Amino acid sequence: MIKTNKLILIAGCLFILAACSSSGRKSSNPNNSSTTGWDYNNTKNGGFAVSSKYKEQATGPGLMFVEGGSFTMGRVEQDVFSDWNNVPKTVTVSSFYLDETEVRNVDYQEYLFWIKRVYGQSYPEVYKKALPDTLVWRDKLGFNEPYVESYLRHPAFRNYPVVGVSWIQANDFCVWRTDRVNERILIDEGILKEDNEQIDENSFNTDAYLAGQYEGIVRRNLKNLDPSTGEETRLARMEDGILLPRYRLPTEAEWEFAALGYVGNTQKENMKERKLYPWNGSSLRNGDKKNQGEIMANFKKGRGDNMGVAGNLNDNADITAPVLSYWPNDYGLYCMAGNVSEWVMDVYRPVIEQTTTTDHRPYRGSVFKTQKRDSDGLIEEKDSLGRITMVDVDVEDNVYRRNYKKSDNINYMDGDIESQMGIDWNNFLNEQSEIDTASVKIDKWNQRAKKYKDNHSGNSSEMYDYGNTTLVTDRTRVYKGGSWKDRAYWLVPGTRRYLDQDQSTDAIGFRCAMDRMGAPSSNLRENVRRGTDYSQKKMGSNRR
Repeated sequence: MIKTNKLILIAGCLFILAACSSSGRKSSNPNNSSTTGWDYNNTKNGGFAVSSKYKEQATGPGLMFVEGGSFTMGRVEQDVFSDWNNVPKTVTVSSFYLDETEVRNVDYQEYLFWIKRVYGQSYPEVYKKALPDTLVWRDKLGFNEPYVESYLRHPAFRNYPVVGVSWIQANDFCVWRTDRVNERILIDEGILKEDNEQIDENSFNTDAYLAGQYEGIVRRNLKNLDPSTGEETRLARMEDGILLPRYRLPTEAEWEFAALGYVGNTQKENMKERKLYPWNGSSLRNGDKKNQGEIMANFKKGRGDNMGVAGNLNDNADITAPVLSYWPNDYGLYCMAGNVSEWVMDVYRPVIEQTTTTDHRPYRGSVFKTQKRDSDGLIEEKDSLGRITMVDVDVEDNVYRRNYKKSDNINYMDGDIESQMGIDWNNFLNEQSEIDTASVKIDKWNQRAKKYKDNHSGNSSEMYDYGNTTLVTDRTRVYKGGSWKDRAYWLVPGTRRYLDQDQSTDAIGFRCAMDRMGAPSSNLRENVRRGTDYSQKKMGSNRR
């Protein structure tokens, strides 16, 4: 009888297990769809590939993880210069990555070397376009010729921040860096072999590779699980999580958030101390007992005082300093105040108000682009430099969109229509009344491509009447942070200045950023940043 009961019990358990398995719910299995019950990565099921080994985004070379959050963006001290170009506002910045230091001379030399090697013979203008303007060092009443000749290339300045780079050149560097990093990843993954004979259009480009227009020297492509293609292998795809997102310049909000480094000043959701500089306190000198009185950044203390007196050089730099000088902030970022000011993505406007900006990832300068396609809807062949051609989004394709209507949104809700010269207001109002979702017009005053290159044509419809009443245009970009030439006021992260995107100075450099994909927090040990020990000796130039 007992044996019979045991058999009945066992049979009941088996029935329950069978019922559970027949329900098709295998959500705990990463290789099985909890939606359909079909297996991933199975050629018998059609070969839908899912990267089950992916955990989180790897940190790219040179980058530090910046955990995002909300903060008060804008000036938070007395406006002693009466700029009135910033209004404090609460915004949210998504997590992202930012270079530990400014881009160095040696980094830019590597870029120039690659450009010259790959494009130098056929397209020497590409190399010429990339060269920094070393003449920015010249001073009519100063002897700076040694910097003109040696600052960029002499090994003594190898770890100093590159200067003389325009906003456009900085963006080109970011594009190049993206491709070199992703090419290296594919090589390290065993997919590609090193190809030192790349030239012109046969050079690696991330977009071209993803579009199937670059093959390179293949070591071992990934296994193709889709039997319908008839191919045993395939190229890496975005879905594999192997390639990193693009390097780019940070937005103004991102840069300011990262510079403040509040991550070390919070307990749960409470902030212990509001920062004026990237370090705690209102002093420009170290307050720790071990290093008390040591200067915290490279800036100009007063007229004629760039570095202190002999035998006791307070910031140890009469011009720029090595990028690892001084102490990092709580995100591990060096020289977020002083040394060189830094380019950010944003187009400059004199006043930033809450009504004209979003409170989530604020940025002015959106020009939406898409990959150029042929009549069949396929991505057009890469250009002579091996890059996929990008074009502005077609306004006709966005007729029924509510979130945007045109590609160029630099002047969206700008409120600067009143600054236009010579406008026929009656006709303008009539045109505005005719605009609806079926008919989108491009602003007349922003149509000409060369409009801001040369304003001597006498065109009265120029934005802001450039050159006569202001230097602000749609080409004017923001730069942040103080430099070796600036007083302490400009070390405050909330300060902001502007310069045309084609121009450069001996006091402006840049660092690159990268988007964070997925969760805003990181489980990687190297990404945990909580405070800086200012009792430690400051870094020097020998680490990199």
